[in-house]
Amino acid sequence: MAQTKSDPNYKVLSENRRARYDYAIEDDVECGIILQGSEVKSLRENACNIAESYAAVENGELWLVNSYIAPYDRAMFGHEERRRRKLLVSRKELSRLWNETQRKGMTLVPLVMYFNHKGIAKVKIGIAKGKKNHDKREADAKRDWGRQKARLLRHNG
Repeated sequence: MAQTKSDPNYKVLSENRRARYDYAIEDDVECGIILQGSEVKSLRENACNIAESYAAVENGELWLVNSYIAPYDRAMFGHEERRRRKLLVSRKELSRLWNETQRKGMTLVPLVMYFNHKGIAKVKIGIAKGKKNHDKREADAKRDWGRQKARLLRHNG
């Protein structure tokens, strides 16, 4: 997702940083999202959170569940803050996602919500497997050793 800073439309709205700690992300998919008018206005003001949300394939459709978009104060017709929002993917992608979630331990986790370079709201969904506590400790130890190694190279090299 390395976009240039000069692109005025590209803007990260919400990032689920905890997902990479709790899950081993195997693959990711960019999805469109169906929003109401007041939700788009609220997103333009960066008022959203996807940290506690998840995605699910139900009845041949992909849904974003428990994501939070703050109410827009100046809207004539408001929206529900935590409603289920439909995600847009191709049928081929949808069948692949459904097959992946049927495997043991696989889940769909939203990683990032953003406006793309065209100014359209998108959600990046990760196909993930939950980490055990010992996997998390191992990742922490590896990260700490990398930091310590870089520190030693900076001072000694």
